[in-house]
Amino acid sequence: MKLLEGKVALITGAARGIGKAIALKFASEGANIIFTDIKIDDNALATRDEIASFGVKVLPIASNAADFQEAHKVVEDGVREFGKIDILVNNAGITRDGLMMRMSEEQWDSVINVNLKSAFNFIHAITPLMIRQKSGSIINMSSVVGVAGNAGQANYSASKAGMIGLAKSIAQELGSRGIRANAVAPGFIITEMTSKLPEEVKKEWAQKIPLRRGGTPEDIANVSLFLASDLSSYVTGQVISVCGGMKM
Repeated sequence: MKLLEGKVALITGAARGIGKAIALKFASEGANIIFTDIKIDDNALATRDEIASFGVKVLPIASNAADFQEAHKVVEDGVREFGKIDILVNNAGITRDGLMMRMSEEQWDSVINVNLKSAFNFIHAITPLMIRQKSGSIINMSSVVGVAGNAGQANYSASKAGMIGLAKSIAQELGSRGIRANAVAPGFIITEMTSKLPEEVKKEWAQKIPLRRGGTPEDIANVSLFLASDLSSYVTGQVISVCGGMKM
């Protein structure tokens, strides 16, 4: 039997990158998928078709994850379509890097809203449902910079540290209701964004990583699958770093 057979997963920001890899991994293990992105364009529709190729149902929804009302509507639409949601992956995220002394209020607010407030929005919307179901797995996508910080990324680091604190708090609040909450902290992952970096920069990064390579979105998806499935039924309030040993 597949690990997520009969489950329904909601993944935010999943038209590409890490979110897409998670959606495909969950679908391959039998989960029906709801995924959001800021708009459902050709790229998102291609992702929809890839997910559907695993023989599961898929519902793509255009949504601004930072919008409280839109997040609630996504959950409502998902429940209307599938009757339940068993897994929530808060993956939506952006970067607006800059040194603190030069960072604008807009750079700060946009990153905090998309990366952190969005997780609050979706957890707030889904909690009553999961309480009624007496089960659920919530996965917050953090980052190693949420653990260690990073110069030039005060806004991003703060948002990702917040994702850890949020997961730990929800784990304490909802554990007695059968709901688990954990965080995944990726390190240097080769995505569409990082693949555009100069080769010398990527080589310099690799030298700082004990495994001597960047991670892949599939590396993150594999750990997310563990946290979403019953294999981790006694795991909650934890942060799993997927960084090749970059941060220990």
